[in-house]
Amino acid sequence: MRKLALLAPLLLFGCGGSEAPPPETDTTTDDADAVTLEETRFVDLLPTYDSVPLPEGLEWVTNNEDEVFASPEAKRGGTFNTYMLGFPLTLRMVGPDSNGGFASYLRANNSVGLVAIHPNTLNFIPMLATHWAFADDGKTVYYRLRPEATWSDGLPITADDFMYTIDFMRSEHIVDPWYNNHYTNNIVAVRKHDDYTISVEGSTPKPREEILYEYGFGPTPRQFHKLDENWVVDYNWRAAPGPGPYRISHVEKGQYVTFERVDDWWGNDVKYLANRFNPDEVRITVIRDMNVAWEYFMRGELDTHPVVMPNFWHEKAVGEEFDNGYIQKIKFYTDTPQPSAGFWLNQNDPLLADHNIRLGLAHSMNIERLLTTLLRGDYERLKMHHEGYWDYTNPNIEPRPFDLDKADEYFAAAGFTTRGPDGIRVRDGQRLAFSVVYGTQEHTPRFVLLREEARKAGVELNLQLMDASAYFKQILEKQHQIASMAWSTSLTPRFWEHYHSDNAKVTQTNNITATNNPELDQLITEYEDATDKPTRVRLAHEIQQIIHDMSQFIPTWKVPYTREANWRWVRLPEWYGTRTTDVLFDFMSTANSTGLLWIDEDIKAETLAAREEGVAFDPVTITDETWRLE
Repeated sequence: MRKLALLAPLLLFGCGGSEAPPPETDTTTDDADAVTLEETRFVDLLPTYDSVPLPEGLEWVTNNEDEVFASPEAKRGGTFNTYMLGFPLTLRMVGPDSNGGFASYLRANNSVGLVAIHPNTLNFIPMLATHWAFADDGKTVYYRLRPEATWSDGLPITADDFMYTIDFMRSEHIVDPWYNNHYTNNIVAVRKHDDYTISVEGSTPKPREEILYEYGFGPTPRQFHKLDENWVVDYNWRAAPGPGPYRISHVEKGQYVTFERVDDWWGNDVKYLANRFNPDEVRITVIRDMNVAWEYFMRGELDTHPVVMPNFWHEKAVGEEFDNGYIQKIKFYTDTPQPSAGFWLNQNDPLLADHNIRLGLAHSMNIERLLTTLLRGDYERLKMHHEGYWDYTNPNIEPRPFDLDKADEYFAAAGFTTRGPDGIRVRDGQRLAFSVVYGTQEHTPRFVLLREEARKAGVELNLQLMDASAYFKQILEKQHQIASMAWSTSLTPRFWEHYHSDNAKVTQTNNITATNNPELDQLITEYEDATDKPTRVRLAHEIQQIIHDMSQFIPTWKVPYTREANWRWVRLPEWYGTRTTDVLFDFMSTANSTGLLWIDEDIKAETLAAREEGVAFDPVTITDETWRLE
């Protein structure tokens, strides 16, 4: 499974468009399934905004001192072939059904922000802004925009496109409470000072090392959107222009999506963007089973494949292609916040609303046995939702162990004191049974093991494997009992979206546990409003403790590295990746250190010829511990 970019929240998913004539519209042949690609419709109706004077005495800063992390040896060209487990439910980046797996590609390409974070030093570096300055109020930042930046359809990106983001994200027509709230209550004002200078005011003062991150966002293409009550439906299958290096060039519904590189992209010569995003084309094919995808990979029809899962690393990533050096393996350690992998308990369910049952379930999950047997000791136990966030992570929280005595104590307190003939607990004729939904077939053996162990505690877990898109939709609609999934990470913990009661009863939000706790709400509000780091760290620890005590999330495993396999024509820098690398062979995200790979067509021809003739190269298995934590 593909993890979302570490620093994506910094950019908050801007999109893009241009003043040149629009490209030809590419649609599918069936009108009912038509997909409109980068159609510029409203060039003559672009909203514009008034300017206000720029304050005097601002101290403008930038950062061009940190080292580049892309290789000067990178080559432009070729096609990168990868896959996704399910076809997206929409091409929108906001609104209903927009938070599925494919959204990571859309957001990566369309979320070029004002600044980014250097993936090794964690210092801020320029992106769409060349310089920035801080106001004395501790919550306002000024930006000088890069005048050469354009949308993928050719129109310039100006201050008006950032102003329009506020109108767009606050609109009820996008049907997205998270963005409505963030751009109303967190980002309270954006001001235009001239065509290439803006300022952003946040709701509360914050430390300088966080203010650029917390109040960062990207532009939105004014020329593309017509905001009215029909927007969600009208734009479900429209591909927006963006500021990133790629544009969607073709969509075959249910089958694949193709991206093509933007001709003369404005970022080609920008220091921290140069020599990145090198393939001319990227084809993402729908393959709904990882084992089938592996067969495609072994035939050379996919260029890379993740091998984090132990059975892939130890059992599948072996044989002639590896022994002959046609395919290589790499294990690369990172120092980065950990995705929150685990079981999410929906407290809207009458059984799971009982705190004792949630605690009993936590002690019924034999994660320790799973890690040491089926997962071969490759993974480690995740302790909590927000782990690996440096100072922000509460060091005193430990996950609840498998303990049948404690499980019995909590289930008895909930009234489940007897067992039926099959060993499952019952209370007034009701079985202690739960549905567990998940979206990755390769996880089935893991959950079978946990299901059998849970039976020892008198719990029945009914496993429900779903198509990836349908599974995610069900979870966001809060129609699940227990969901297995892993949320992506950010630079600092984000609590409001997952645990504030504002999102508890509303669908299409990330509060999939339906958490509604007034004490927690108050602490989250104080955390959002805190102006100094020590206070924010203290509040984060208190919030994490309450979340742990409520036991609506049962953490499972963490993987402090990435493991990937690649045909030898897919190249990386000599240092392979960076401190915060999420996926080595990720072709696109501008938010952190991805987009470092390139396709070497000469090596590809050499490899295919050698394979045909039975000529071998030296086998390659790399382990890089540069960023491994002790």
